[in-house]
Amino acid sequence: MLYKSNSARETINIAKAFAKELKAGDVICLDGDLGAGKTAFVQGLAKGLCIDEYISSPTFTIVNCYEGRLPLYHFDVYRISDSDEMYEVGFDEYVYGNGVAVIEWSQLISDILPEKRFDVTIGKNIDVHEDYREINIEKRG
Repeated sequence: MLYKSNSARETINIAKAFAKELKAGDVICLDGDLGAGKTAFVQGLAKGLCIDEYISSPTFTIVNCYEGRLPLYHFDVYRISDSDEMYEVGFDEYVYGNGVAVIEWSQLISDILPEKRFDVTIGKNIDVHEDYREINIEKRG
């Protein structure tokens, strides 16, 4: 499904609506260029999962955990050198656990991603305007 967003607020609302359909064990692979709106999308997911905490990208911590209707496990694998590093942070326990796992920069660990997942790609198009985004959500498996 392709969504068009004209602001960070719209991106958050798209993700918030999507999150209401999520269930324990769902994995969201989130990809897009720097500044595309990945963190805004995760903020919307958190709102949809009834999480009130401030959401930031776990660039240096690899994973942030939040409690809500379902636990949210937010990964940022931008700085991972290879997939084996993911097992050191408990990747399997999170991804195959009782919450929702969101993996930013998931293409960097494509060899260990579960087949059953949602692939979300956010693209910018500054020719339309600076805040315009296209968000593609595709269910796999």
